[in-house]
Amino acid sequence: MTSHHWRLCLVPPSQLVEAKELLIKHRASTKELGTAELRRASALYQSAFHPDTGELQNLAGRMSFQVPGGMLITGAMLAFYRSTPAVVFWQWVNQSFNALVNYTNRNAASALTTQQLGVAYTSATSAALVTALGLKKLFSIAKKFAFFQRYVPFMAVAAANMVNIPLMRQNELLSGVTLFDDSGNQVAVSKVGAVKGISQVVGSRILMAAPGMLLLPLLMRRVETLRWYRTPLNLPLQTLLCGVSLTLMVPLSCACFDQRCSIPVSSLEKKEPSAYETVRNFYGTDLPDRLYFNKGL
Repeated sequence: MTSHHWRLCLVPPSQLVEAKELLIKHRASTKELGTAELRRASALYQSAFHPDTGELQNLAGRMSFQVPGGMLITGAMLAFYRSTPAVVFWQWVNQSFNALVNYTNRNAASALTTQQLGVAYTSATSAALVTALGLKKLFSIAKKFAFFQRYVPFMAVAAANMVNIPLMRQNELLSGVTLFDDSGNQVAVSKVGAVKGISQVVGSRILMAAPGMLLLPLLMRRVETLRWYRTPLNLPLQTLLCGVSLTLMVPLSCACFDQRCSIPVSSLEKKEPSAYETVRNFYGTDLPDRLYFNKGL
């Protein structure tokens, strides 16, 4: 089971703490533990504890909660795309959920003020609403474009992700992320690394939502013509199908880019001479090929 599987969000905190303590004891001793036991403990730890701080994350912000949380919100956005008040409400709910997820899975080495959090949340929500309401009005003008209103939720989600994540993690872009070597030594700080990591997170989040939000409108268009279909089935059916999509896409999209991201030292020489100079001062002439940082999820 991967650390992003939805069943891990059901594990009680006491078991999560036990898994963390087991891993700490294993690293400090030479006693061998069963491979299956270690694998499970590692999956539990990675699913619930922040890789930078080691602190227990809030439940709703964990990647393992993306399936139950995301399926309910996405299902509602797809089901109620016709109503303007419903579009406004569910986009607001979605951005509130995304803001919590983005904050929980940030690179914790870069502190974020309450004001910066507020600006990121307000900007992302505004971007989602402007995109959703603007496209909804545009596609409602001509009947031949009416079907494309079903895709407005995805366009709004994609636009908001491109705003929310960079703003939520703006300190990484302004100050850089800490680079480590294979031994865990803090070597330098890189803005190029921050851009790379945040770009990968934005891409993986959009990929995570894409199959369900792009294929479901086509599927539902067909289902709505079937004899057994009734309007009350709309929300539960779309929610269930979103859950199936997210169950597949959450681990797949997170696996597209390793959370322990790397950057070639040679690229620092070209793009960040000051960071490269710091690396040279640390190592002398024996430079490593790559340095690493936590890109977040």
